[in-house]
Amino acid sequence: MKSNNMLNYLPFRGKGVLFLLSFSLFSFAQNYPTGKTILDKVDNNMSAKTRVLTASMEVGTERTKRTMVSKTYGEGDHKGYTEYLAPAREKGTKMLKLENQLWIYSPATDRTIQISGHMLRQSVMGSDMSYEDMMNDKPLLQQYKAEVTGTETVDSRKCWVVTLTAIIPDINYFSRKMWVDTERFVPLKQDMFAKSGKLLKRITFSNIQRVEGRWFPMAFLYKDMLKEGPGTKMTIQEIKLDTPIPASYFNLGNLK
Repeated sequence: MKSNNMLNYLPFRGKGVLFLLSFSLFSFAQNYPTGKTILDKVDNNMSAKTRVLTASMEVGTERTKRTMVSKTYGEGDHKGYTEYLAPAREKGTKMLKLENQLWIYSPATDRTIQISGHMLRQSVMGSDMSYEDMMNDKPLLQQYKAEVTGTETVDSRKCWVVTLTAIIPDINYFSRKMWVDTERFVPLKQDMFAKSGKLLKRITFSNIQRVEGRWFPMAFLYKDMLKEGPGTKMTIQEIKLDTPIPASYFNLGNLK
């Protein structure tokens, strides 16, 4: 009798353990926010109605390094104006983005040219960024669906690991892998891939600061993974968000 009771008890206990284990795993999974929730919070931090910023861009190669300073005015994801302030060689160079069109004015030649088609994939000022990279300010939720695949630590910060897959056809990168700070909801690292799965670009974000009620990276390193060199370091010196910008900045006549 005693033996039979034990046999009857053990299966019940085994099922109970399996149930508790399954419940625990389910509960743990439920603690993950949805990919949409994370992207929404990232967009709230990184996107703004308007932005005015002064930044330095340090372009490095295996032998040389040079630094340029520019001031940029942006309105949503459809208007942008940039003027280079230094060094003397680049001073006065201007760029204007209107929707999907881009114009560049060169003071050296006193000419304005339009950049389009395959030329948009070319490097900006010898940096690791392309014109396409510079022009894409659209919120992530409008470009990708997202799935949370786990957690990892980046720079001593716990991060959600989020896989992004494109939901629109005309896009620079078919997929991305993003490490998002679990408390501040700002990306600390991002890998961008071709449709084939090949790693094309990598961005690491740093110097996260509180800017007008949101978390914002004041520095990042942009690395083209297909070429040699240390990458391009961008450092924001000054930034203003959601401040009115005169319409005259987004006019072709302002390039000269």
